[in-house]
Amino acid sequence: MKIIVMSDSHGDKTTIEKVVSQQADAYFHCGDSELTYHDPVFQSMYKVAGNCDLDSEYPDEVTTTEGGKEIFMVHGHRHDVKGSMMGMYYSAKEKEVDIALFGHSHVYGAEMKDGILFVNPGSTMLPRGGNPATYAVIELGEKVVVTFKDLNHEIVDSIEF
Repeated sequence: MKIIVMSDSHGDKTTIEKVVSQQADAYFHCGDSELTYHDPVFQSMYKVAGNCDLDSEYPDEVTTTEGGKEIFMVHGHRHDVKGSMMGMYYSAKEKEVDIALFGHSHVYGAEMKDGILFVNPGSTMLPRGGNPATYAVIELGEKVVVTFKDLNHEIVDSIEF
């Protein structure tokens, strides 16, 4: 099972098109697309509202099942992810999910805590921390592999759990 996760594209449809051109079983956008909810570029992508998204049709969060895994997605601003991961951790724990996806900080990263995989794909438009623009590919198999790729689909970093 392959899941592609992106966030913080801030109005740039080209970056979304580049990311969804890659084959995956499911696609997630963690907010701040700054596009309308029904924009055709999203196709069948799961998406949530970020602090820069004005369209009220976006949900604040999404919880769904893909590949037998419960997945929780938010933008991250309502959980203060720039200050601490505790808000995300408590929400994910309360919802009894396997994977928690979020954006907002524009910095990529992944960690496993108490059996929950937390993934921030970084930003495809305005990356921070000296990082390139990135998105995440999560491969669910015997092991879980999270690979961060740039917009040329080159590997920036990879973490195995």
